[in-house]
Amino acid sequence: MEAIFHLDGDVAVASGLAAGPWDPSMQHGGAPSSLIAWAAERAACDTPMRVSRLTIDLLRPVPVAPLQIATEVVRQGRKIQVLAIRLLAGGVEVVRASVLKVRRLPVDLPAGLGSPALALAGPEAGAPQMIGAGGNAFGAGFDIRAVEGAFGHSGPGKIWFRLNREIVAGEPVSGVMRAAATADFSNGVGAVLDFNRWTYINGDLTISLTRDPVGEWILLDAETWLGPDGGGLAAGRLADRDGYFGRAVQTLVIEPRA
Repeated sequence: MEAIFHLDGDVAVASGLAAGPWDPSMQHGGAPSSLIAWAAERAACDTPMRVSRLTIDLLRPVPVAPLQIATEVVRQGRKIQVLAIRLLAGGVEVVRASVLKVRRLPVDLPAGLGSPALALAGPEAGAPQMIGAGGNAFGAGFDIRAVEGAFGHSGPGKIWFRLNREIVAGEPVSGVMRAAATADFSNGVGAVLDFNRWTYINGDLTISLTRDPVGEWILLDAETWLGPDGGGLAAGRLADRDGYFGRAVQTLVIEPRA
């Protein structure tokens, strides 16, 4: 199976499969985001914990190049762990992330409480989407099925994603990694601007999770709001076949193409 990254010690060497739609020499935000999720999950904890939140700041364009991974435990408690994870290219910090992990403790919730059930068709009923033909190598690594809206359609969309590549060569792809890789498509799924006339690159990505995602397919239910001065938000709800499990938010920088 083709992989986005190959490990060399604490360095993740990016392949061309990490490239996004804006510039073939720069990574799609989903590539470093899923790498952050991988690093967070492998960080040792004193008690069983799961990733509850990832806040990822894309400080600079992330090159398709080797990335050094630096992980620091900021807080280790009985109920939470806070991590600071940095990705550096050529010694320059390009991504900085804060990750919150919470203790796993089964609870008996009152009836009727919990995350919303999924009231949408599954991926089998969706229309196939092709987004890799225009130079989006990272996007070409997914099976994509739209159940409402579509890429290139203006307005909210509801689209299923199934990642068909390894993120880190030889390492399993977890549900959290799949969610991180998918969540960064929020600005594309919920786009309201013409891709050929505008850019709407995100400067960050925050993902909050109520539980671990299950299965290969992740649903992204996204919309975009625009401000009057070149800013915007793309926000999405994340689900699997069992129902909704999280939310994602991107801060957008809006610019007309030259």
